[in-house]
Amino acid sequence: MTRIFAIWRDSLHTVLDYYERRRGSLVTFFPLLFLFFVVLNIACYWLAIYTAFPIYMQTAERASYVKLQIPVGLLGALFDSLSFFLTIWIIRRALAAKSSKEYVMHLSLDLVIAIVATFWVLFVFTTGGWFISLFDEVPEELAHRSQKYTTRAVQAIQDPTGRENMKNIYFGIIMGISAALPTCLHVALFIRSCLAALRKRYFPEEIANDQNKSD
Repeated sequence: MTRIFAIWRDSLHTVLDYYERRRGSLVTFFPLLFLFFVVLNIACYWLAIYTAFPIYMQTAERASYVKLQIPVGLLGALFDSLSFFLTIWIIRRALAAKSSKEYVMHLSLDLVIAIVATFWVLFVFTTGGWFISLFDEVPEELAHRSQKYTTRAVQAIQDPTGRENMKNIYFGIIMGISAALPTCLHVALFIRSCLAALRKRYFPEEIANDQNKSD
């Protein structure tokens, strides 16, 4: 495990170094990052709609769902952009950790961000939908809309195998893709480190040949 964590640290350090070299000025980087997350959140929104609830696009509420992509994109991008910089801080703290246990504990904070993102999605759909309804003929009450989405979330937890609940869970997973990117990165680097450690242990000659070719 010591070798795996050493490779994992090196890989994460390489990613951080690449980011710091390529980021450039924060004045230009942040708008581009924000725009990227706007596009990503809107793309995830439509992917979730058309794969889970395509019937919504055939109802009288179709226009409301089209308008809802705007707050979903903007508010989702705001959360993801801020959590991105928080992730960078977490990575720096993790790389500065002296023990493997402390290293993993720091990186585990990204799981907390992913959980918080779930509640943020509920907030976005509640407030975003309520705001859009103000311009419709029949505006909704914020408390009523909040209760509707809270009920769906509770039902999904209590009965995750129900047909509609499975659709809601799937919808939430798709909408949480952007917030899960840091966790996916850590998992991917960990798996890569495990494979690299196994290769070093069982195929040292192959690695030596690769190094000679690169020289």
